[in-house]
Amino acid sequence: MFPFEIQVVSIPIKNNFRGLKVREIALFEGSQGWSEFSPFLEYNDIESALWLKAAIEAANKPWPKPIRELVEINATLPNVPVNEVSALLENFKGCSTIKVKVNDFVNDHLILQEVLRLMPDAKIRLDVNGTWNLDSAIENLRNFEREFPNQIDYIEQPCSDIGDIASLRKESGLKIAVDESIRKNLGGELEKLQEVADVAIIKWAPTGGISAALEVIEKVNLPVVISSALDSSVGISHGLALAMATPNLYGACGLGTVGLLEGDVTSQPLLPENGFLSPRRINPDLLDRYRAKTERQKWWQDRVNKISSGGLN
Repeated sequence: MFPFEIQVVSIPIKNNFRGLKVREIALFEGSQGWSEFSPFLEYNDIESALWLKAAIEAANKPWPKPIRELVEINATLPNVPVNEVSALLENFKGCSTIKVKVNDFVNDHLILQEVLRLMPDAKIRLDVNGTWNLDSAIENLRNFEREFPNQIDYIEQPCSDIGDIASLRKESGLKIAVDESIRKNLGGELEKLQEVADVAIIKWAPTGGISAALEVIEKVNLPVVISSALDSSVGISHGLALAMATPNLYGACGLGTVGLLEGDVTSQPLLPENGFLSPRRINPDLLDRYRAKTERQKWWQDRVNKISSGGLN
């Protein structure tokens, strides 16, 4: 039996994100404060165990010593119709780096044009989530580079196959960041990613917690961007604590995604001001407003009990 009492919330999402309309999150309080457990519903017990390990550590272990005062934040733009871009960017006050979820050049170049119309000096990051094969990656990136020659910061996880990423790096002048190549290969030879990538994307929860993430960061030995997985402000606070302690931070971090939710568990959400954030422990004073239905509470309680009984090593 899981030793903490969990509180489950269901928060509507402003726009389609991973096909979701609501974000379900389980929260609990430990000796150091509140934490959250929120692997996506389709994640299996093995994947989810890392998230639970991370959540328990965050609730009961002090944050690491910070080495900076603030963390720069990038805006995160889901793959939305062009007429929704302006309203979404309003959620990311002062952010000058914009991460855009893209499918391909033909369908999505108008989104980038709209971003740059609104923010001519913005740096653009393209996130593909590994959906391209090598041929489509080469074709799409040539088109993006031709249309936006000086605005693209990097391309995130263009292909799922690491060999394809290595080949793409030889074909394209753009920097390449890897996310899933780290998260799905935590027990592998991560130091070899230096041969195929320029930037490492790290999330505190899927990596197994702040301590584990710092170990991965040391092993990968690449410039790092700390990102989130559509967390509430509770989860974002732990991501910020990680970013504050990361020695080789690349630049703006993907920790502003509370702005993609219709609400939050706190009346004082962690939303960027002037493009920056700093961490603080969150008191989730709005649990009752977003409390999930009884059957969803039971589903999450059963999930937590099953995962914790199986071990978290």
